[in-house]
Amino acid sequence: MADWQRTHTCGELRESHLGQTVVLNGWVNSYRAYNDQVFLDLRDRYGVTQVVVEADDPDFALAQEIRDEFVLTVSGVVRSRIEGKHNPKLTTGDIEVKAKKLAILNRCPNPPFAVMSIPQEPEVFGETELAGEDLRLQYRFLDLRRPTLQKTLALRHRMNKVIRDVLDAQGFLELETPLLGRSSPEGARDYLVPSRVTPGAWYALPQSPQLYKQLLMVAGYDKYFQIARCLRDEDLRADRQPEFTQLDVEMSFVEMDDLFRLLENLTVEVFRRCIGVEIQTPFPRLQYEDVMLRYGSDKPDLRFGMEIVDVTELAKQSTFKVFLDVVGKGGFVRAINAKGAADKFSNTELKPGGKLTEFVAGFGAKGLAWFKVEGGKLTSSIEKFFPVGVQEQLQKTLQAENGDLLLFVADTHDTVCSALGALRLHMGNVLKLIDMTKKEFKFAWVIDFPSFIRDEEEKRWAANHHPFTAPRDEDLHLLESDPGKVRAKAYDLIINGYEAGGGSIRIHNPEVQQRLFSVLGMSPEQAKSRFGFLLDALKFGAPPHGGIALGLDRWAMILTQTTNIRDVIAFPKNQKARDLMTGAPSEVDAKQLKELGIKQ
Repeated sequence: MADWQRTHTCGELRESHLGQTVVLNGWVNSYRAYNDQVFLDLRDRYGVTQVVVEADDPDFALAQEIRDEFVLTVSGVVRSRIEGKHNPKLTTGDIEVKAKKLAILNRCPNPPFAVMSIPQEPEVFGETELAGEDLRLQYRFLDLRRPTLQKTLALRHRMNKVIRDVLDAQGFLELETPLLGRSSPEGARDYLVPSRVTPGAWYALPQSPQLYKQLLMVAGYDKYFQIARCLRDEDLRADRQPEFTQLDVEMSFVEMDDLFRLLENLTVEVFRRCIGVEIQTPFPRLQYEDVMLRYGSDKPDLRFGMEIVDVTELAKQSTFKVFLDVVGKGGFVRAINAKGAADKFSNTELKPGGKLTEFVAGFGAKGLAWFKVEGGKLTSSIEKFFPVGVQEQLQKTLQAENGDLLLFVADTHDTVCSALGALRLHMGNVLKLIDMTKKEFKFAWVIDFPSFIRDEEEKRWAANHHPFTAPRDEDLHLLESDPGKVRAKAYDLIINGYEAGGGSIRIHNPEVQQRLFSVLGMSPEQAKSRFGFLLDALKFGAPPHGGIALGLDRWAMILTQTTNIRDVIAFPKNQKARDLMTGAPSEVDAKQLKELGIKQ
């Protein structure tokens, strides 16, 4: 055993270890040098231990050279801290190590930001950020030393282990699928990889293992899962990365209820064993059309109310031209009631050009109408266009009380949903309707999505999820005559306003699959060129099957209650899909391009 090899971690020592000689390794979290003593807080991913080097120790002079983030090995005796110097913030706060021998294993220049400023207990995920995100991503190897990130990545490990344990107990096999596959540009953009051995040909990195897992069902592997790395070349946001991790699950001879039971039980185990939260099942099942009307989003945050209410019929009884013009063109007028918010927004902020009007404009709305409820009446610059009886009905319909703020958007169905859905979330944050200090989680399944959406630019139907999703049996007769009314056997798992997973029952009948390709404008020749291997497989005894993919990065976000996906990934990209630490993406040598047959 080398002199520097540790006997204990920096989070392990307690009063039960008093008098023992121990060896600790770690990084210097902080130091305090005096004439006769040097105090060091030594840190590893398990915790922090106070080390004392005294003037009569042989390494006292060396200890005075030490600075933050130096790598040390310390041999010494565990002793109790003096009265009044115990630290209740640390699990090791009752003891310290009196150093007998100390060595600097590696020195560190002054770091660009403080790695850890305040000792924290293992279950705490938040800490004050002392540096901007770009700087921390540039020095990610330092950033990863922060206890917050270490605890988060440890939680991801536990989450993955729970998933594997639960699915293994249910008879699932963890099987790997290829990273180099065929491009299938029906969804997001593929990341493409040129082939050196086949000049002019390209692989695509997987957006998901979708087709491979269906082929595994055809091959008889009736319970498959994979913690899979996936890549999509799409615009980024706070909860999206170009490369991400998902739990991929597929089962044969199942319907939606079977998948729901499996995933609900898995969710219970993950939340119980990772963060100690008990989850109640079964989860509510919400119809797609209903959640769009009530929340303006297919991934509603159910931790607060403020539901959207349709007031189109009441709007017809007003003389307000804006509402009447929209309704006359087949549009809708809908509203939300921001309870108690009337005094939180001035009339100037609500008028055209104000903060809330500009906010909804970002989601396509042409304007925002409003009323405040004061003295039992509605007050606004447009109140004169609404007869007293209509005002009273509006208050009743929106359950309005004194001090409430009523906000209206009039437009097409899609625009009203988009604008009011976003405004609902915005007002929920402004009014602090969600208590982030509580571990509150609201789950739901959203079902009965439309199978197709209309691509107005290309004047054709597009798959709402992917083209292998089975339509509901009772809607099959509408495939060719009225595709817009066909509902899919698709489902999303929603947690606290995030789409935490999505899946479907797949098409296992090759004739139905070909019909669906036809609705999408794909000729039999095109379908065979793109998906001939799948169509062939479906002809060879494909069982009924279905599955789901859970976004594990988002699950980690939810479990740790962060809103930034980069907080839960060891080496993330920034919002421009760049790795600031390594400089990727980067240029490559001309020789490499020549070998690949790519011209500069």
